[in-house]
Amino acid sequence: MIALSTITESVDVAVPVSTAYNQWTQFESFPHFMEGVERISQTDDRHTHWVTKIGGSTREFDATITEQIPDERVAWRSDSGPDHAGVITFHRLNERETRVTAQMEIDPEGFAENVADKLGIIDRRVKGDMKRFKEFIERRGGQETGAWRGEVSAPGQVPPT
Repeated sequence: MIALSTITESVDVAVPVSTAYNQWTQFESFPHFMEGVERISQTDDRHTHWVTKIGGSTREFDATITEQIPDERVAWRSDSGPDHAGVITFHRLNERETRVTAQMEIDPEGFAENVADKLGIIDRRVKGDMKRFKEFIERRGGQETGAWRGEVSAPGQVPPT
């Protein structure tokens, strides 16, 4: 039986929901606010390649975007490397504020990751990443670095026409 760890973290950002969502779709900007992420390249509408460096160890893995709905959600799952999946949701609080929530399931791989999980290090890292996202987008004066407004349908759903 696989023991997945579930992490949920939210942050309220002082930007409209479309700005928060647009920035989150700019995966190449993640190294600016995600600890341990060296670079991300988006190979097509559904696929990303990640390079991470944690504790001196570099890892590369691929992930698939399983669902993407503008101003609502971005969901993914790993295709290789550490087993994880998640969804980022965007909730409009008012015209100028948005709640961004990350929900992730991670299967810690190896002794070091299992220890980090048990000590709450992974939870704290996600919390820090969300806080840094808030600082990143707000420091830019509410201006995103780009946007991708396309939609990716969940498996088994018919794409919108």
